Amino acid sequence: MANVLQYASVFQSELDKAAVELSTSGWMEPNSSLIRYTGGKTVKVPQIVMDGLADYSNGFVDGDVTLTWQDLTFAMDRGRRFALDEHEVNDTNFVVTASQVMGEFQRAKVVPEIDAYRYSKIAAGAIAHKRAAGGYTPTAADILTKLYYDIAAVQDVVGSDTPLVITMSTLVAAILDTSAEISKKLDVVDFTQGGVTLKVRALNGEHPIRRVGSGRLKSAYIFADGKTEGQKTGGFAPAENALDVNWIICPRTVPIAVSRTDKVRIFDPETNQSARAWAIDYRKYHDLWITDNKWPQVWVNCKQVLPASEGVQYDYITA
Repeated sequence: MANVLQYASVFQSELDKAAVELSTSGWMEPNSSLIRYTGGKTVKVPQIVMDGLADYSNGFVDGDVTLTWQDLTFAMDRGRRFALDEHEVNDTNFVVTASQVMGEFQRAKVVPEIDAYRYSKIAAGAIAHKRAAGGYTPTAADILTKLYYDIAAVQDVVGSDTPLVITMSTLVAAILDTSAEISKKLDVVDFTQGGVTLKVRALNGEHPIRRVGSGRLKSAYIFADGKTEGQKTGGFAPAENALDVNWIICPRTVPIAVSRTDKVRIFDPETNQSARAWAIDYRKYHDLWITDNKWPQVWVNCKQVLPASEGVQYDYITA
């Protein structure tokens, strides 16, 4: 069919755009401008190492700046094939029907999985780099104190002028909303993500709070392979040892997230050899990276006690 390639190009473009705009972690994608990507499963991520200041004594002391490019491979290579019966879909309504199907698939299945993967990778990495605290169940009485301490843990590294983003469980954010005293410290601000501007609450009008469903905010997930018995429906689920993440705090520029829809392939019923149906092949590469020198700028707060010898448990000094 002459328009099949045209349809595929439109679907691919729109699905990539929707993935950024609908994802609660879509704000991490603009940082992908820092990488080199030419297609396929490999990207190059830059890491800059430079010398500090030296004494000036009758001249400048030479210093080194090293820019290295690290080759990284997308950890997530996911896909599905969908079939639309030719008796239900014809040349006239194919675009409308396929758009509805793929749009719902993107909204209900793809975006939640991308979010869950990204947050779990940040949480696991922060725990491994001892930039996490555990053993805290939020309450209205002390949540603000804990939040300020965790913000300070990041600002101690990046300074107080660096914009931070707080990614918080919806259930935890509800505690902020229901406290009359705390809600006075929350202002509504504009938060740009992809091609949309969202209205979100920000602590003291400075730190936007991106609310995320608690099902997407765990430290570990199992991503079904779609083939193994018990995993054939695909998707993802929390791992048995997963921790509940209360919040993640980091500068907006730290996470480098990339999601790319591979060329969408569409086969009309005359071409499809498997069935008398339209076939749509959908493949998505995605991953998230934080370079080694940026982990000190991340802080993660978990509900459960962290694994032995990892991260820190809460022992705050209170007045």
